[in-house]
Amino acid sequence: MPRLEDHCWSCSCSPKAETKHSSGANWFASKAEEMMSIITAMLGSAYGSLHDVRTANLIRRGLVLFTVGAFLALVLNLLQIQRNVTLFPEEVMTTLLSSAWWIPPCCGTGAAVIGLLYPCLDSHLGEPHKFKREWASVMRCIAVFVGINHASVKLDFANNVQLSLTLAALSLGLWWTFDRSRSGFGLGITTAFLATVITQLLVYNGVYQYTSPDFLYVRSWLPCIFFSGGVTVGNIGRQLAMVTFAAFSSGFLFYTKG
Repeated sequence: MPRLEDHCWSCSCSPKAETKHSSGANWFASKAEEMMSIITAMLGSAYGSLHDVRTANLIRRGLVLFTVGAFLALVLNLLQIQRNVTLFPEEVMTTLLSSAWWIPPCCGTGAAVIGLLYPCLDSHLGEPHKFKREWASVMRCIAVFVGINHASVKLDFANNVQLSLTLAALSLGLWWTFDRSRSGFGLGITTAFLATVITQLLVYNGVYQYTSPDFLYVRSWLPCIFFSGGVTVGNIGRQLAMVTFAAFSSGFLFYTKG
């Protein structure tokens, strides 16, 4: 009889234990699901804010690069017009500031594209650019670029070959002094090639012309100007990306803590 009572006691208590264990498991599963939903919602909100901030920063950097490129193009183009390096039709010369209206927006768009490509290429290659990353260096780079443009119209040489070699040396010196990266050199060469080809097409179609052309309708030193310009705009884009990343990091930390 004791064995039967023990057997009956154990049988009557086992369903209660199983029910208690099952309810505990269900409670734990519901809490885990609730926590996962909260984490998913937080991650989704953080990703959405991250995407919005990145888009806003990209647009802001593009606008700054566009403004800088348009301003430099306007000033340097007027310098070349005054020195009779480039010639435009008379109806063009009567427009705003005696320059072609389409040059600043075209150069500004090119500057925005190049300036945004430089940090993207650095990130893609896994080679973050850390050489002279401060605004003082960027301003000196801009000054040297303007000086190279000024030298292209002010220096007098016996022939265009000597001038082209001098400007090529100055452009490479600008890259070595303020960049020294493979991505900067590659994008500078690409910029010089594409911009020279576009300029040759414009001159060929009679949009404007160069005085004393010696290299397929243009001046032989023109690729050097485009190369140094690409390196200069690239440094501006890198600096803007670094400042934007620092501001975004602090803002994201503040958001996560809040």
